[in-house]
Amino acid sequence: MTGFDPVHPPARELLDDCVHCGFCLPTCPTYQLWGEEMDSPRGRIYLMDLAERGEIGLEGPFTEHLDACLGCMACVTACPSGVRYDQLLEAARPQIERNVPRGRADRLFRNAIFSLFPYRRRLRAAAVFGVAYRKSGLPKLLERLLPARLAAAQALLPPVRLRDAFAPLPRVVPAAGTKRRRVAMLSGCVQDVFFHQANLATLRVLVAEGSEVLVPRDQGCCGALGLHAGRAEHATARAKRIIETFGELDVDAIVVNVAGCGSSMKEYAHLLADDPEYAERASRFSAKVKDITEFLAGLEPVARRHPVNAKAAYHDACHLGHAQGIRQEPRNLLRTIPGLDLVDLPDAEICCGSAGIYNLVQPEPAAELGRRKAENIRSVAPDLLVTANPGCLLQIARQLDGELPMMHPVQLLDAAIRGTDFRTPPPREPRAARRFRGPTAGSSRG
Repeated sequence: MTGFDPVHPPARELLDDCVHCGFCLPTCPTYQLWGEEMDSPRGRIYLMDLAERGEIGLEGPFTEHLDACLGCMACVTACPSGVRYDQLLEAARPQIERNVPRGRADRLFRNAIFSLFPYRRRLRAAAVFGVAYRKSGLPKLLERLLPARLAAAQALLPPVRLRDAFAPLPRVVPAAGTKRRRVAMLSGCVQDVFFHQANLATLRVLVAEGSEVLVPRDQGCCGALGLHAGRAEHATARAKRIIETFGELDVDAIVVNVAGCGSSMKEYAHLLADDPEYAERASRFSAKVKDITEFLAGLEPVARRHPVNAKAAYHDACHLGHAQGIRQEPRNLLRTIPGLDLVDLPDAEICCGSAGIYNLVQPEPAAELGRRKAENIRSVAPDLLVTANPGCLLQIARQLDGELPMMHPVQLLDAAIRGTDFRTPPPREPRAARRFRGPTAGSSRG
């Protein structure tokens, strides 16, 4: 007897790996907030163990405590026994989504999220609405009247420049100087609409460092949000589309500048392991996926860096540091910038509260974690903050409220290569001139 259905339940051998030592407790955000055993990784593994044995059902406490987990994977980093909590969580959440009926309001809210975020055209329409909404003055009027989830969604609205939201990326960009690599780039859905400048900076830096860059036209959502939220069909369908789009390209790497997307794309081999048509293709695909900082850190720099005389605080995005194990690469990359003083944050392993859709569906704990992260940032008195995930940027920006500039690491590197002030926003260009601007003359050496 078991409380799980037969479709990829949490594996008994993975559940048995946990010896309940407690090394995960200091790194677990929800245990730090509430001090409740069932809101720690070992407590949640205990619940999975009981459900697997058929001693409890999935409704009630099981779903409540699994829903409260951010999926930050700090426990995976901390565990001395090598427990794969990431795989356990990604097996347990689809069980909830398939077998536990949610309340009407919760179901509608979650469905609304997944009816918007994976679709670039819908996001662009939402961007237009967001700009008009901000200008209307309604956000200030409604911020105390909206339900918690809608108030969180309003607070997380990114500042959007519509010319960026609708601007296409070039499909092929030749390398500057000697071509050293040929890569394909994920433009993303949320990233390309709301963080288009990070995509442009990624292109410029890759080109300046000798890479020819392909940006496939038909790419879509990678499925990361669905994978992290337990929507297995959503995740697998989008993984297959991404593999169809990128899989046969003759490239050295598939470069990703969003930590959550990169983490999921590296897991396609696991996600599609039982699919006879895609298993081998997924394995080849995942082997080529590289975070932008991981890729650049593996190249000897050739582009000249101009000095940036500033103190930069680096925030480890959970799906970069914990899920992908990429910590030193972005730091090493940023340290190639002359004059930059790079500092780490206190309690760096604790999540900021973003965690995919967590800050929308669990707004109160997410906001508290955001406040704690903001205080840790203020404690080191930086001139700017850099982090490699758009969700983290939105979550932390909500708490800092314009106190200091925030950007992706590749944007700071781009500013150093171009010799521009990182505080200066990119200029507004006439419509006819809106095209990709690569490295200027003299930006590379060698």
